[in-house]
Amino acid sequence: MNIRFLETFIWLARLQNFRLTAEKLHTTQAAVSSRIASLEESFDVRLFDRNSRSATLTPAGRKMLAYAERIVSLGEAMRREVEDASGDGSLIRLGVVESIVHSWFPAMMARVRERYPRLEVEVTSDTTIHLAQLLRADAVDLIMQTDELGDREFANHPLCEFPMHWVASPALGLSGKTVDLARLAEFPVISFSRHSGPHIALEREFARAVERPVRINCISSVAAMIRLVADGFGVTALPPAIIQRELREHTLDVLDVDSGFAPLPLVATYRPQSHPLPARIAELAGEQAQAFVAALGRDLYGRPAGKR
Repeated sequence: MNIRFLETFIWLARLQNFRLTAEKLHTTQAAVSSRIASLEESFDVRLFDRNSRSATLTPAGRKMLAYAERIVSLGEAMRREVEDASGDGSLIRLGVVESIVHSWFPAMMARVRERYPRLEVEVTSDTTIHLAQLLRADAVDLIMQTDELGDREFANHPLCEFPMHWVASPALGLSGKTVDLARLAEFPVISFSRHSGPHIALEREFARAVERPVRINCISSVAAMIRLVADGFGVTALPPAIIQRELREHTLDVLDVDSGFAPLPLVATYRPQSHPLPARIAELAGEQAQAFVAALGRDLYGRPAGKR
Protein backbone atom coordinates (compact mmCIF):
# COMPACT_ATOMS: atom_id res chain seq x y z
CA MET A 1 0.00 0.00 0.00
CA ASN A 2 1.41 3.41 -1.01
CA ILE A 3 1.42 5.80 1.97
CA ARG A 4 1.62 8.79 -0.36
CA PHE A 5 -1.68 7.72 -1.91
CA LEU A 6 -3.21 7.49 1.58
CA GLU A 7 -1.90 10.99 2.40
CA THR A 8 -3.59 12.25 -0.78
CA PHE A 9 -6.82 10.51 0.22
CA ILE A 10 -6.73 12.14 3.68
CA TRP A 11 -6.12 15.64 2.35
CA LEU A 12 -8.84 15.31 -0.30
CA ALA A 13 -11.22 14.16 2.45
CA ARG A 14 -10.34 17.27 4.47
CA LEU A 15 -10.29 19.86 1.68
CA GLN A 16 -12.99 18.27 -0.55
CA ASN A 17 -11.37 19.90 -3.58
CA PHE A 18 -8.90 18.43 -6.09
CA ARG A 19 -7.21 21.76 -6.88
CA LEU A 20 -6.66 22.68 -3.23
CA THR A 21 -5.39 19.18 -2.50
CA ALA A 22 -2.92 19.37 -5.38
CA GLU A 23 -1.64 22.74 -4.13
CA LYS A 24 -1.29 21.41 -0.59
CA LEU A 25 0.74 18.40 -1.77
CA HIS A 26 2.76 20.38 -4.36
CA THR A 27 1.56 18.22 -7.21
CA THR A 28 -1.02 18.33 -10.01
CA GLN A 29 -4.76 17.66 -10.02
CA ALA A 30 -4.14 14.82 -12.46
CA ALA A 31 -1.76 13.20 -9.97
CA VAL A 32 -4.35 13.52 -7.19
CA SER A 33 -7.03 11.93 -9.39
CA SER A 34 -4.69 9.11 -10.37
CA ARG A 35 -3.79 8.31 -6.75
CA ILE A 36 -7.45 8.23 -5.68
CA ALA A 37 -8.37 6.06 -8.67
CA SER A 38 -5.59 3.65 -7.76
CA LEU A 39 -6.87 3.34 -4.19
CA GLU A 40 -10.43 2.77 -5.40
CA GLU A 41 -9.23 0.08 -7.77
CA SER A 42 -7.18 -1.61 -5.03
CA PHE A 43 -10.12 -1.76 -2.64
CA ASP A 44 -12.77 -2.21 -5.37
CA VAL A 45 -14.87 0.55 -3.83
CA ARG A 46 -15.81 4.16 -4.59
CA LEU A 47 -14.29 6.50 -1.99
CA PHE A 48 -15.67 9.87 -3.13
CA ASP A 49 -18.78 11.31 -4.68
CA ARG A 50 -17.46 13.82 -7.23
CA ASN A 51 -19.00 16.81 -8.94
CA SER A 52 -17.58 19.88 -10.67
CA ARG A 53 -17.07 21.73 -7.37
CA SER A 54 -16.23 19.21 -4.67
CA ALA A 55 -15.44 15.65 -3.66
CA THR A 56 -17.20 14.22 -0.60
CA LEU A 57 -16.59 10.90 1.11
CA THR A 58 -18.86 7.97 0.44
CA PRO A 59 -19.84 5.73 3.41
CA ALA A 60 -16.99 3.40 2.44
CA GLY A 61 -14.64 6.39 2.25
CA ARG A 62 -15.61 7.51 5.76
CA LYS A 63 -14.80 4.04 7.11
CA MET A 64 -11.47 4.01 5.33
CA LEU A 65 -10.46 7.49 6.54
CA ALA A 66 -9.85 6.44 10.16
CA TYR A 67 -7.62 3.56 9.07
CA ALA A 68 -5.75 5.75 6.58
CA GLU A 69 -5.02 8.36 9.25
CA ARG A 70 -3.66 5.68 11.60
CA ILE A 71 -1.45 4.17 8.87
CA VAL A 72 -0.06 7.55 7.81
CA SER A 73 0.58 8.56 11.43
CA LEU A 74 2.42 5.29 12.03
CA GLY A 75 4.43 5.79 8.84
CA GLU A 76 5.46 9.29 9.92
CA ALA A 77 6.53 7.99 13.34
CA MET A 78 8.54 5.22 11.70
CA ARG A 79 10.22 7.68 9.33
CA ARG A 80 11.18 9.99 12.22
CA GLU A 81 12.70 7.11 14.13
CA VAL A 82 14.69 5.90 11.11
CA GLU A 83 15.84 9.40 10.25
CA ASP A 84 16.91 10.07 13.83
CA ALA A 85 18.86 6.80 13.87
CA SER A 86 20.66 7.67 10.62
CA GLY A 87 21.64 11.14 11.79
CA ASP A 88 19.34 13.17 9.50
CA GLY A 89 18.96 15.79 12.20
CA SER A 90 22.41 17.14 11.39
CA LEU A 91 23.64 19.15 8.40
CA ILE A 92 23.37 18.99 4.62
CA ARG A 93 25.34 21.31 2.35
CA LEU A 94 23.58 22.26 -0.89
CA GLY A 95 24.97 23.97 -3.97
CA VAL A 96 22.40 25.60 -6.25
CA VAL A 97 22.54 27.60 -9.48
CA GLU A 98 20.57 30.84 -9.58
CA SER A 99 18.13 29.60 -12.21
CA ILE A 100 16.81 27.26 -9.52
CA VAL A 101 17.01 29.87 -6.75
CA HIS A 102 14.81 32.16 -8.86
CA SER A 103 12.18 29.48 -9.51
CA TRP A 104 11.21 26.46 -7.37
CA PHE A 105 13.97 26.43 -4.72
CA PRO A 106 12.08 28.39 -2.02
CA ALA A 107 9.14 25.97 -2.25
CA MET A 108 11.53 23.03 -2.11
CA MET A 109 13.19 24.42 1.02
CA ALA A 110 9.77 24.72 2.66
CA ARG A 111 9.18 21.02 1.97
CA VAL A 112 12.62 20.10 3.33
CA ARG A 113 11.90 22.04 6.51
CA GLU A 114 8.53 20.32 6.85
CA ARG A 115 9.92 16.83 6.30
CA TYR A 116 13.20 17.26 8.22
CA PRO A 117 12.47 19.85 10.92
CA ARG A 118 15.74 19.22 12.77
CA LEU A 119 17.95 19.33 9.69
CA GLU A 120 20.39 22.21 9.35
CA VAL A 121 20.78 23.32 5.72
CA GLU A 122 23.75 25.25 4.36
CA VAL A 123 23.23 26.72 0.87
CA THR A 124 25.84 27.95 -1.61
CA SER A 125 24.65 29.66 -4.80
CA ASP A 126 27.22 29.64 -7.60
CA THR A 127 27.81 28.68 -11.23
CA THR A 128 27.64 25.08 -12.42
CA ILE A 129 31.41 24.97 -12.98
CA HIS A 130 32.21 26.14 -9.45
CA LEU A 131 29.57 23.90 -7.87
CA ALA A 132 31.06 20.86 -9.59
CA GLN A 133 34.45 21.81 -8.16
CA LEU A 134 32.95 22.10 -4.68
CA LEU A 135 31.29 18.68 -4.95
CA ARG A 136 34.52 17.03 -6.12
CA ALA A 137 36.34 18.66 -3.19
CA ASP A 138 33.68 17.33 -0.80
CA ALA A 139 32.80 20.90 0.20
CA VAL A 140 29.09 20.29 -0.54
CA ASP A 141 26.93 17.16 -0.36
CA LEU A 142 24.51 17.80 -3.22
CA ILE A 143 24.51 20.21 -6.14
CA MET A 144 21.59 21.27 -8.32
CA GLN A 145 22.87 22.69 -11.59
CA THR A 146 22.83 22.36 -15.39
CA ASP A 147 25.36 19.64 -16.32
CA GLU A 148 25.58 15.96 -15.46
CA LEU A 149 28.93 14.90 -14.01
CA GLY A 150 30.42 11.93 -15.82
CA ASP A 151 32.59 10.81 -12.90
CA ARG A 152 31.63 7.28 -11.90
CA GLU A 153 31.53 8.21 -8.21
CA PHE A 154 28.56 10.54 -8.75
CA ALA A 155 24.87 9.92 -9.36
CA ASN A 156 22.89 12.34 -11.56
CA HIS A 157 19.18 12.81 -10.90
CA PRO A 158 17.35 14.77 -13.68
CA LEU A 159 15.06 17.45 -12.23
CA CYS A 160 13.40 19.29 -15.13
CA GLU A 161 14.15 21.41 -18.21
CA PHE A 162 13.61 25.14 -18.72
CA PRO A 163 13.09 26.41 -22.30
CA MET A 164 15.39 29.33 -23.20
CA HIS A 165 14.36 32.47 -25.12
CA TRP A 166 15.84 35.80 -26.07
CA VAL A 167 14.57 38.64 -23.90
CA ALA A 168 15.09 42.39 -23.79
CA SER A 169 13.65 45.57 -22.34
CA PRO A 170 10.77 47.06 -24.37
CA ALA A 171 12.88 50.23 -24.46
CA LEU A 172 15.15 48.66 -27.10
CA GLY A 173 12.32 48.55 -29.64
CA LEU A 174 12.69 44.85 -30.46
CA SER A 175 9.33 43.71 -29.13
CA GLY A 176 6.46 42.75 -31.40
CA LYS A 177 8.58 41.99 -34.47
CA THR A 178 10.65 39.10 -35.78
CA VAL A 179 14.38 39.78 -35.44
CA ASP A 180 17.45 37.78 -36.41
CA LEU A 181 20.76 37.21 -34.65
CA ALA A 182 22.49 39.87 -36.74
CA ARG A 183 20.05 42.45 -35.37
CA LEU A 184 20.60 41.23 -31.80
CA ALA A 185 24.37 41.47 -32.29
CA GLU A 186 23.98 45.25 -32.68
CA PHE A 187 23.30 45.39 -28.94
CA PRO A 188 25.49 44.29 -26.03
CA VAL A 189 24.92 40.54 -25.60
CA ILE A 190 24.82 39.26 -22.02
CA SER A 191 25.42 35.62 -21.19
CA PHE A 192 25.78 33.19 -18.32
CA SER A 193 29.32 32.59 -17.01
CA ARG A 194 32.08 31.80 -19.50
CA HIS A 195 32.32 28.15 -20.61
CA SER A 196 28.87 27.35 -19.20
CA GLY A 197 26.45 25.39 -21.39
CA PRO A 198 24.34 28.45 -22.31
CA HIS A 199 27.47 30.50 -23.10
CA ILE A 200 28.83 27.80 -25.41
CA ALA A 201 25.45 27.52 -27.15
CA LEU A 202 25.35 31.31 -27.58
CA GLU A 203 28.80 31.41 -29.18
CA ARG A 204 27.84 28.56 -31.51
CA GLU A 205 24.63 30.32 -32.63
CA PHE A 206 26.39 33.61 -33.41
CA ALA A 207 29.28 31.88 -35.19
CA ARG A 208 26.74 30.14 -37.44
CA ALA A 209 24.57 33.17 -38.23
CA VAL A 210 26.71 36.33 -37.96
CA GLU A 211 29.79 36.96 -40.07
CA ARG A 212 31.58 39.44 -37.81
CA PRO A 213 32.79 38.55 -34.30
CA VAL A 214 30.22 39.18 -31.60
CA ARG A 215 31.35 40.34 -28.17
CA ILE A 216 29.55 38.46 -25.42
CA ASN A 217 29.53 39.86 -21.89
CA CYS A 218 29.68 36.98 -19.39
CA ILE A 219 28.12 37.54 -15.97
CA SER A 220 28.08 34.91 -13.25
CA SER A 221 25.08 36.41 -11.43
CA VAL A 222 21.66 35.72 -12.94
CA ALA A 223 20.15 38.49 -10.80
CA ALA A 224 22.65 40.94 -12.28
CA MET A 225 21.85 39.71 -15.80
CA ILE A 226 18.14 40.27 -15.26
CA ARG A 227 18.69 43.75 -13.81
CA LEU A 228 21.01 44.87 -16.59
CA VAL A 229 18.71 43.68 -19.37
CA ALA A 230 15.60 45.11 -17.69
CA ASP A 231 17.42 48.45 -17.49
CA GLY A 232 18.01 48.34 -21.25
CA PHE A 233 21.74 47.55 -21.24
CA GLY A 234 21.47 44.79 -23.83
CA VAL A 235 19.87 41.46 -24.77
CA THR A 236 20.19 37.99 -23.31
CA ALA A 237 18.80 34.46 -23.48
CA LEU A 238 17.08 33.34 -20.27
CA PRO A 239 14.44 30.83 -19.21
CA PRO A 240 11.06 32.62 -19.02
CA ALA A 241 10.42 30.44 -15.96
CA ILE A 242 12.77 32.59 -13.86
CA ILE A 243 11.57 36.03 -15.01
CA GLN A 244 7.82 35.67 -14.54
CA ARG A 245 7.53 38.87 -12.49
CA GLU A 246 9.48 40.89 -15.07
CA LEU A 247 7.31 39.51 -17.87
CA ARG A 248 4.10 40.34 -15.98
CA GLU A 249 5.34 43.87 -15.28
CA HIS A 250 6.62 44.23 -18.89
CA THR A 251 10.09 45.29 -17.78
CA LEU A 252 11.25 42.41 -19.98
CA ASP A 253 9.72 40.99 -23.16
CA VAL A 254 10.27 37.62 -24.83
CA LEU A 255 11.52 38.35 -28.34
CA ASP A 256 10.45 36.67 -31.57
CA VAL A 257 13.86 35.51 -32.85
CA ASP A 258 14.37 33.23 -35.85
CA SER A 259 16.80 31.09 -33.88
CA GLY A 260 16.29 28.89 -30.85
CA PHE A 261 18.16 27.20 -28.03
CA ALA A 262 18.05 23.75 -26.57
CA PRO A 263 16.25 23.74 -23.20
CA LEU A 264 18.31 24.35 -20.07
CA PRO A 265 18.56 21.03 -18.18
CA LEU A 266 18.56 21.02 -14.38
CA VAL A 267 20.21 18.11 -12.59
CA ALA A 268 20.89 17.07 -9.00
CA THR A 269 24.26 15.38 -8.44
CA TYR A 270 25.68 13.68 -5.36
CA ARG A 271 27.82 10.77 -4.17
CA PRO A 272 25.45 7.78 -3.81
CA GLN A 273 27.84 5.89 -1.52
CA SER A 274 27.77 8.69 1.05
CA HIS A 275 24.96 9.43 3.52
CA PRO A 276 21.47 8.55 2.13
CA LEU A 277 20.10 12.06 2.79
CA PRO A 278 21.41 13.69 -0.45
CA ALA A 279 19.53 11.09 -2.50
CA ARG A 280 16.32 11.83 -0.56
CA ILE A 281 16.73 15.59 -1.05
CA ALA A 282 17.44 15.04 -4.77
CA GLU A 283 14.21 13.06 -5.10
CA LEU A 284 12.26 15.73 -3.26
CA ALA A 285 13.84 18.40 -5.50
CA GLY A 286 12.73 16.46 -8.56
CA GLU A 287 9.15 16.33 -7.28
CA GLN A 288 9.14 20.06 -6.60
CA ALA A 289 10.70 20.90 -9.96
CA GLN A 290 8.09 18.84 -11.83
CA ALA A 291 5.28 20.44 -9.81
CA PHE A 292 6.65 23.89 -10.68
CA VAL A 293 6.80 23.04 -14.39
CA ALA A 294 3.26 21.63 -14.34
CA ALA A 295 1.88 24.68 -12.50
CA LEU A 296 3.57 27.13 -14.86
CA GLY A 297 2.22 25.34 -17.92
CA ARG A 298 2.48 27.29 -21.16
CA ASP A 299 4.07 30.25 -19.37
CA LEU A 300 7.14 28.06 -18.96
CA TYR A 301 7.90 28.69 -22.65
CA GLY A 302 7.22 32.41 -22.80
CA ARG A 303 5.37 34.21 -25.55
CA PRO A 304 6.96 36.85 -27.77
CA ALA A 305 5.69 40.36 -27.03
CA GLY A 306 2.89 41.26 -29.36
CA LYS A 307 1.68 37.63 -29.55
CA ARG A 308 -0.04 37.56 -26.17
